[in-house]
Amino acid sequence: MESTYRALLAHCLDGSQWPAALLDEARRGLATLEGSRQFFGIVIERLGDLFEPRLCDVYARLMADVLGDGSLADRYLRVREVRPVGDVEPSQVIVLSRVTLGADVAVTSVVLDAAKRRFPRARVFLAGPRKNWELFAADPRIEHWDAPYGRSALFADRIAARPWFGDALVLDPDSRLSQLGMLPVTNGEYRLFESRGFVGDGALPELASRWCELTLGVGGKPYVAPLPAAGVDPASATANLGVGENPDKRIADPFEAELLAELPDDTLIDLGGSEAEAQRVRKAAGPIKRLFQGSFADFAWLIQQSRLYVGYDSAGMHVAAACGVPLLCVFAGALNEQFFERWKPTGDGPIEIVRPGPDVLTQSRRAVQSLLHR
Repeated sequence: MESTYRALLAHCLDGSQWPAALLDEARRGLATLEGSRQFFGIVIERLGDLFEPRLCDVYARLMADVLGDGSLADRYLRVREVRPVGDVEPSQVIVLSRVTLGADVAVTSVVLDAAKRRFPRARVFLAGPRKNWELFAADPRIEHWDAPYGRSALFADRIAARPWFGDALVLDPDSRLSQLGMLPVTNGEYRLFESRGFVGDGALPELASRWCELTLGVGGKPYVAPLPAAGVDPASATANLGVGENPDKRIADPFEAELLAELPDDTLIDLGGSEAEAQRVRKAAGPIKRLFQGSFADFAWLIQQSRLYVGYDSAGMHVAAACGVPLLCVFAGALNEQFFERWKPTGDGPIEIVRPGPDVLTQSRRAVQSLLHR
């Protein structure tokens, strides 16, 4: 099936119409877990990660064809327009989770922050998986609307995961729950931040704030509000070597071990989300550094308490940036410069970004020492 989805992606990228036979073959593949995973990983995520506005139209046509409902593409053309909410004063405001933790910090939290300011008397919900809401569990203004979404599920199950919110105002930061704005989720007012095609310079938190100003009349800032982690002492430095199943984000050995050797002995290193990742982290950390295994919300709280964060392009990087914690981001695996510009960390604290190259270790060591001695 992989060749089918790569052929489909090629038509999407060059702007040509995909043949009906290819579409039918792609649809058949969606009945399997592997086909569903490849469709999203090879085609859909690539269309978004390139951050080319023209590909938003392509995405809408493709999803409408796959779902067999051309009206969805017409609806998408309407809801993608940036429109102010006007004088509405809803009792409930639903902000959709983007499902991935890093995106919920960099983008969704900006919308949550703006929604709280614009609607001080409304109940504000984050709709999404519980682990995402836990990043804001200490904020009394943010309630949880449970909306699970399986990123490894069948295509049909992902579509069926769409929640429904009645007449509530829904703010959608390009959520997988609505399939990036394709699926209606409310009878009430609905606004879509089309992050893949929003025109302007800057990183995603800055663009999200600009969209909030145009839509809600107030901007927002990235933030997290996790509950304190129980039973774990904070450390002077935190680190995360997770790459989200994308090996292109890694720097080859022995980079990780030599980088971690530059950090204080009490550095707390997250073991990651899989056993393979945990084994890699244990090998790089050696016998001295402390290891952490637990919820990401707990690790986010620990990042808040530290005075240095080190990691690849990841959720931890966005937490550190949002909290003003000095951070080193080793940013590898960018598809293009636009991807880098959109996802690079931005915040009020000191930020050092190192990109791949023959002197990546030297630059990283210098950045760690600079950040530690500020």
